[in-house]
Amino acid sequence: MRSIRFIMPVLLGAAISLSGCSSSTDEEKLAMANMGAQQLYERAKQSMAAGNFSNAAETLSTLDSRYPFGPLSHQVQLDLIYSYYKASKTDETLATIDRFLRLNPNHSDVDYVRYMRGLTNMDAENNLFQDLMGIDRADRDPEKSREAFNDFRKLIEEHPDSKYAADAQKRMVFIKDRLARYEIAIARFYMRRQAYVAAANRGRYVIEHYPNSDQVQQALEIMVSSYTELGLEELKQNAMKTLKLNYPDSDFIS
Repeated sequence: MRSIRFIMPVLLGAAISLSGCSSSTDEEKLAMANMGAQQLYERAKQSMAAGNFSNAAETLSTLDSRYPFGPLSHQVQLDLIYSYYKASKTDETLATIDRFLRLNPNHSDVDYVRYMRGLTNMDAENNLFQDLMGIDRADRDPEKSREAFNDFRKLIEEHPDSKYAADAQKRMVFIKDRLARYEIAIARFYMRRQAYVAAANRGRYVIEHYPNSDQVQQALEIMVSSYTELGLEELKQNAMKTLKLNYPDSDFIS
């Protein structure tokens, strides 16, 4: 009986607390329902300024739905993209971006929107736990990195004078190395399975598509090893010659 008397007040307090939250939420929705476009926008801007991007996104989404063709519509959508992005809502960010690009292909801020698409796809692949633990997962499918690369490439091609172009170029260099590391990881997988033709092809792919990445030395070494196993002497010597010329300190040379 003693334990029951102890638990009941706790449960009652929790129920009161939940009831209060529910009431507060209802009041919040009612307040928003009575707000005009400018009031909703000011509310969203306040949430953004306070760093509460989830609330900002909710308010902006409501505003966008209620006044889709209002004088603030374009700015609301741009702020909604940013708020979704900062709230780590990848699917919502990309959906809002794609809708904006489809409906406003000639808008003055298209370069910014495409830049945000690249950032969103780039961040979507990041794994906080792996980053904190220092785990290299180069073997995971880099689909989002490829999308980000294409987003930044389109930005630079279509808006070479954009203020976002320089940063996009730097990010493309980083992504190239990520994609090259993926190819090397797959090549090493094939080496372990003694699939030397496939391994050599992956190495050659890195040389052809990512010649400025940090993975070129490993690609050449994999090619040398694979051609050695396959008994392809001429191809081996060609790869070895390139390796000696560019990476004279490689262990494979000695």
